[in-house]
Amino acid sequence: MSIRFQVHRTIHASQEKVYESLIDLDDAKEWMQGFGGIERLDEGLVQEGSQWLETRKMFGQKATEHFEVVQLVHPEKIVLRCDGTKGTTGKGEFIYTYNLFSENDMNTDVTLSGEINELTGIAKFFGKMMGGTFKKACAKDLDALKQYIENGLND
Repeated sequence: MSIRFQVHRTIHASQEKVYESLIDLDDAKEWMQGFGGIERLDEGLVQEGSQWLETRKMFGQKATEHFEVVQLVHPEKIVLRCDGTKGTTGKGEFIYTYNLFSENDMNTDVTLSGEINELTGIAKFFGKMMGGTFKKACAKDLDALKQYIENGLND
């Protein structure tokens, strides 16, 4: 059983700026909701195969999850995989695909498609509710990123 959701936002900035802001792990603390820290598991620029541990306060609890960059298509697409078995969640696979599109250098349409796989036990039973909860959390993150970029806080 796979749970899917989608969030869409238009950010008033160039596609390049939005793309770079999404993969700039050092700046995540400036806009990410409930940010607790990022520990890189590799060095250098973020690229396919890059991995990190991301700690955030989610649903009132501190949680650390393992992320990996699955695909980067500059400046159009970013695919991240969160392996729930390596983090606080303890189960599941979470795929986040960001598609960026811009007809001009003024506005960028961002569509975040989320997919939750490999849930078992009670998590599988409550899966549909989890999808809605994750969709809301992702929407808050995109709203925070939008505000951060549009207010010029990442210049």
